[in-house]
Amino acid sequence: MWIADRWKDYEVLDTSAGEKLERWGSYILVRPDPQVIWDTPHRAPEWKRKNAHYHRSSRGGGQWEFFDLPQQWEISYDDLRFRLKPFHFKHTGLFPEQAANWDWVRERISQAGRPVKVLNLFAYTGGATLASASAGASVVHVDASKGMVTWAKENAVVSGLADAPVRYLVDDCVKFVEREIRRGNRYDAVIMDPPSYGRGPKGEVWKIEEKIFPLIELCTKLLSESPLFFLINSYTTGLQPAVLSYMMNLALSRRFGGRVEADEIGLPVRNGLVLPCGASGRWTG
Repeated sequence: MWIADRWKDYEVLDTSAGEKLERWGSYILVRPDPQVIWDTPHRAPEWKRKNAHYHRSSRGGGQWEFFDLPQQWEISYDDLRFRLKPFHFKHTGLFPEQAANWDWVRERISQAGRPVKVLNLFAYTGGATLASASAGASVVHVDASKGMVTWAKENAVVSGLADAPVRYLVDDCVKFVEREIRRGNRYDAVIMDPPSYGRGPKGEVWKIEEKIFPLIELCTKLLSESPLFFLINSYTTGLQPAVLSYMMNLALSRRFGGRVEADEIGLPVRNGLVLPCGASGRWTG
């Protein structure tokens, strides 16, 4: 498992009965987690000092209960900085387990010894974008949500990367890739973190089980003659590491050679456990 274990501003303090107790900077949050299927006593004292609690509804969705939490605050990871705020469906605007992938991306780019152009699809609030830019890459950041793209720009500003060579686009990712192929544009690396289900700006339906492999194959047409890496992250239960590995070997290794690794990603818990948080596949040229 690839573990995001270098955080100072974030920590999983405890887990029990479908919930995780987290420290985000100075604030304590309780949020649902489907992986936490055990029920253990609440021994961590922070359970009684929570600043906010997201309650899952039996009818689907849920809502926040606030005790003492600002509308917005910031945390850091190395030289990167992120603005956080509680919003719909339990999220804060950051997936801290992705730091394991940020470290890998930064290492690949910094060791390349050449200019690197990165395409980040389903780019959310820009964690991978900022990791790539901070290592010296130029980045095209694409997400269908205008709000997420705006948030990513704000994270760039607070990270001191407002002037980094990043192009932010609100667009349907598949249609953008198709247009880039027609334009003849090429990239040295592709990052994607596709949702299980979603809709594009014009109502385009995305179902990951149907769309992910065709998108991977499509993206291979955008790769440069000497591609550096291809990273896929998934929170979809059916896309286990072995499935990601097989798809990437079919689409990438057969054409470009290189090497594929795939594994779960996770977060350390203060009591010594590691909480699984999805899976990632990494191809290196």
